[in-house]
Amino acid sequence: MRIAFYAPMKPPTSATPSGDRLIARLLMTALEHAGNSVTLASRFRSYDRTGDSDRQRRVQAVGEKLSDRLIRYVNSMTEAERPQLWFTYHVFHKAPDWIGPRVSKALGIPYVIAEASHAPKQENGPWDSGCRSAKSAIEQADLVFGMNEIDAECVRPLLATPDRYVAISPFIDAEPFVAARRDRAAHRETLARDLDISGADPWLLCVAMMRSGDKVDSYQILAQALARLADQPWRLIVIGSGPAENEVKAAFSACNDRISWLGTREAGEMPAIYAACDAFVWPAVKETPGMCFLEAQAAGLAVVGSHAGGVPEIVEDQVTGFLPKHMDAVEFADATAKLLRDPDLRHTMGMAAAERMASMHNVAAAGRSLASAFGRLKQ
Repeated sequence: MRIAFYAPMKPPTSATPSGDRLIARLLMTALEHAGNSVTLASRFRSYDRTGDSDRQRRVQAVGEKLSDRLIRYVNSMTEAERPQLWFTYHVFHKAPDWIGPRVSKALGIPYVIAEASHAPKQENGPWDSGCRSAKSAIEQADLVFGMNEIDAECVRPLLATPDRYVAISPFIDAEPFVAARRDRAAHRETLARDLDISGADPWLLCVAMMRSGDKVDSYQILAQALARLADQPWRLIVIGSGPAENEVKAAFSACNDRISWLGTREAGEMPAIYAACDAFVWPAVKETPGMCFLEAQAAGLAVVGSHAGGVPEIVEDQVTGFLPKHMDAVEFADATAKLLRDPDLRHTMGMAAAERMASMHNVAAAGRSLASAFGRLKQ
């Protein structure tokens, strides 16, 4: 099937790393794994962070012009070249889809969304136009793939029939992490040498952007938790940077000598870093599933997260890691301490995590789920 792909919040070609960019790329890969031909239909961003109604009107106008132009372009194609399905990733009130619904309707092709959300409380507020647009897009959708059960409650009632909502497990391309896990000892030796740190102590890993709001809150809880573990051996390796970097580092001032700040690393470096570590720790304040949890588990790491948001969908509490109470530094410290004290537990949970990833959360599994749902559209 020929698929036109669009991500209104951030295109997969963006130069700025983020979870949205990564998931958009992964969805394109999964669609291709399922035997489809995928083309990026537009790089246009509709995202409005601040709730600026004037900007939203301008964005809507541009989006509608682009959709009209795209319709004319597609109509000039041969039948063998035209897209047979439109696929939009991540539709919500701050990033509505002003292109896909218009194009798919004009061309008479199915309109599909992955990760849609509807927030009725945003109606008549700063993002009113985006909220209403997202609602309309969801109502038009022939399928909505949901990767976060939290969104389903408000999305399902908008669909023409309940079976148009299809839950799909969050996923990554796990193979680079599986390969790195096989060479864990070599990766650990290399990282110990590069960072001039001892490999004798357990290494905890944290991977997250440093920006105000939920990310800083998560870092602060992590700092509070680790401060309670000062009597135990550990080293924290932090991958991440951003505008709140000084604030984040200040939160760890009491234990800064036990932290290696690695800044931003290229995606190709990450599997080896994950595999070299002993456990992954991230409090995940108001977190959607969080790709870092998937990457860590694919590399065979036990994790400590939080029992909130989308994290329980991808981390099995007491099996692949621990999910303490949300925003509770004391419980987070206790869970981390269990892994620090027991290397056998770390290994057992890490292997369970790797097995779960292989069966449920990889690109091949996602491709099969997408293809199965598309089969209904052809009937």
